[in-house]
Amino acid sequence: MFNILKSIKNIFIHVRSSLKLILIVIISAILIIGIIFTFYKPTYAVSINGEFVGYTSDKNNLQKRINEYMKGIKEQNIAFVDIETLPEYSLCFVKKENIENDDEIIEKIKNQGTTYFECFAVTLKDAEKYYVTTKEEAEEVIETLKKKDSNNIKNIAYTQVYSTEEKEYTDKDTIVKGLYEKKKPVYTIASAGGGGVTTEKLELGISLIKPVSSYQMISSRFGLRSSGMHKGLDIAAREGTQIVAAASGTVESAGWSNSGYGNFVLISHGNGVQTLYGHCSALYVSAGQYVEQGSAIATVGSTGNSTGPHLHLEIRVNGVRVNPQYYLY
Repeated sequence: MFNILKSIKNIFIHVRSSLKLILIVIISAILIIGIIFTFYKPTYAVSINGEFVGYTSDKNNLQKRINEYMKGIKEQNIAFVDIETLPEYSLCFVKKENIENDDEIIEKIKNQGTTYFECFAVTLKDAEKYYVTTKEEAEEVIETLKKKDSNNIKNIAYTQVYSTEEKEYTDKDTIVKGLYEKKKPVYTIASAGGGGVTTEKLELGISLIKPVSSYQMISSRFGLRSSGMHKGLDIAAREGTQIVAAASGTVESAGWSNSGYGNFVLISHGNGVQTLYGHCSALYVSAGQYVEQGSAIATVGSTGNSTGPHLHLEIRVNGVRVNPQYYLY
């Protein structure tokens, strides 16, 4: 019985010693933690490609800002940012005087990423001319030009653009002023041959060569004269002088004209552009034939309403006669 009591006493002493030790350890731990939290704070060290870039106390908020930046949510006109390596976070304790630098971290991430800007280009004949920030602005420009009945409205459009460099943006009024094209004045002449005539230079979209290279003079120019509107250019040359096609195209008509042209050739060059060669003495081509630029099509004569050998040359754009001397001679 005595031995049992002695054993119990020994156990009690051992437990009490253990409790004291545990209590000392707990108190020590509390003191250590207290000291740590007095001078240090938990935070996250941020690194990119293994390089330390700063501290953040809220990695979730920082990562949210990075994701928003990559998607272009926060930055105006940024479509997205291509970042090859995202930041890594590691929990650590730092002195309280150390300051978190989330903004600096964001800037460093911007510098190592590729930023793609989004905008809209207003185009003329598929060439980018001006840039605006939104689709609505581009549509408003085109609608304004439609209302003004701009002559080139069919060639004006817009397209979405992504670029690694931000474009220079232009306000609507400046774009409209820069793109607006006044309608070309067309005057209808109710005389033999009919057809519209304009004193303005129209865009042909092709280059022309002289149909008669050996000539004496320009005997009558395009424009008003005492007998009425002269809708072409008269080039005086010796009878039989070769006439060549001013541009490649398909012969639309070739033969005798009852409108005063005499023997004539009418060639279509596409996009509404035609050339007519009148008062010919001989014709070398027929309707439906394709001719190359510079190939012989007729010879100079004085057939039809003519007072002497010459070539009557007309250039037509969608049926409207224009002055040939804008392009030749």
